[in-house]
Amino acid sequence: MKSLAIVILNWNGKHFLEKFLPSVCEFSGNAKIIVADNASTDDSVDYIRRCFPGIQLIINESNGGFAKGYNDALKQVESDYYVLLNSDIEVTPNWTLPLLKTMENPSVAGCQPKVLSYQDKTMFEHAGASGGMLDRNYYPFCRGRIFDKFEHDEGQYNDVADVFWATGAALLIRAELYHQVGGLDEAFFAHMEEIDLCWRIKKLGYSFKVAPSSTIYHVGGGTLPYLSPKKTYLNFRNSLYMLVKNHDGLLFPKLFQRLSLDGIAGIRFMLRGEWKHFASVFNAHMAMYKHLPVLMNQRKEIKKQSKNFNSSGLYRGSILWARYVQKVANYSDLDQRLFDSK
Repeated sequence: MKSLAIVILNWNGKHFLEKFLPSVCEFSGNAKIIVADNASTDDSVDYIRRCFPGIQLIINESNGGFAKGYNDALKQVESDYYVLLNSDIEVTPNWTLPLLKTMENPSVAGCQPKVLSYQDKTMFEHAGASGGMLDRNYYPFCRGRIFDKFEHDEGQYNDVADVFWATGAALLIRAELYHQVGGLDEAFFAHMEEIDLCWRIKKLGYSFKVAPSSTIYHVGGGTLPYLSPKKTYLNFRNSLYMLVKNHDGLLFPKLFQRLSLDGIAGIRFMLRGEWKHFASVFNAHMAMYKHLPVLMNQRKEIKKQSKNFNSSGLYRGSILWARYVQKVANYSDLDQRLFDSK
């Protein structure tokens, strides 16, 4: 039987550990449970040592963000599969079993459960919902969530399906592949690093899936609130980073198109008086220009390794046009013929 390690990255999250770690311990079968602490300044570490002595504790020397935190921790974890699990998640009985069943197909690199909101368990949650997709301009969205529009879970996305990306909030992934591609990109710090990881692995021909018979409940915004200007900055910057690294075909026409669309979003922030968010978009673009030489070198290396790109989950339409012009609110109302499948 394949071994499974559930690794929870923690930073000053004792309140989440108190609330949700018991359910992880109770409902995760024979999986090894590990807490990787990202240099917390609360008493998270003492709490784990005192109340969960059987849990392995990894102490990272600094808070290098989600990406570096996991990379540092997973170098110390031997297992066939990893689950990267946020600390603000309530799991349900036997939640790992459908995920492990999905991984029996050797062409599947990773998968995720269905992610519902902890605050309203009838609603899909922002971070992954029932599987992540990208549109032609590389804006992410999900089955059950398009931008700020969340659907009620009525079983409409209960089928196992190919997705473009699986959420980093609860990502089961083959350990060998994680390390083969170098893990998460630490320059991202946090946000969209799992999309970049999935994209790089899909360029090797593997797929990602959602297994919705596994359900979890996510608080969300536990580290950065969803309306935080810093979150806006990281999302815009990191989306540009992964575009430069992974886009197939001519780069600069696509990059110019994407920068223009981002500019429209920035103007929208400005007209609404949201100056900090406007500054976040501007600063994200400046950061991309500064980091461009590194990104271009990464792009060359990724192209060298790329073979048989599995583009399933790529939406050949514009999700911006669908949502804000055509007023499409539900994933199921998108033209399904525009999705790549393999």
